[in-house]
Amino acid sequence: MKRTLLGGLAALVLASLAGANPVLAGHWRMDPAQSAPLDGWHKMDLVIGLEGSQVAITHRMQWRSTKLEATNTFDTAQPVSLAHMFRVEQRHMAVYPARSGVTHATAAWLDGGRTLRIAAEMPVEVSQGDTVMRIYSEYRLGELGDTLTLIELHSSRNEPLVYVFHRINAEEGK
Repeated sequence: MKRTLLGGLAALVLASLAGANPVLAGHWRMDPAQSAPLDGWHKMDLVIGLEGSQVAITHRMQWRSTKLEATNTFDTAQPVSLAHMFRVEQRHMAVYPARSGVTHATAAWLDGGRTLRIAAEMPVEVSQGDTVMRIYSEYRLGELGDTLTLIELHSSRNEPLVYVFHRINAEEGK
């Protein structure tokens, strides 16, 4: 019993120390046919950068000629506080970032570095006032490394948001 418990604890420690899969880094374009609707945007790219324990996720959004770029940087070694965490707004839900809110987030590698898990608590404004929305995200790398699936669970929604991305090269991303 004692040996099994120690073995389990050792496995948990090793799993938590697992590093990023470098294949995750790069430029990814959303496949609208396989993804949840963007509600107000028609194009989403992700650019993921890895440096040590830090993961920078840049969202490049477009609606007609309107373009927006925003980066969230997480750290798998320690919790972070983000004054302006970007998330894809679901406008029909009427859930907006609180004006002076700070998002607290943790990030960890799962599945031997093939999945990045982010858990965030984001202050938001809703019609009833201010509250905290929990956001749980998994960035799952496909077996061949050419597909990335983002699954998001929001405490403000009953259904998950699922976005499927395909790797593109730097020229396609311009």
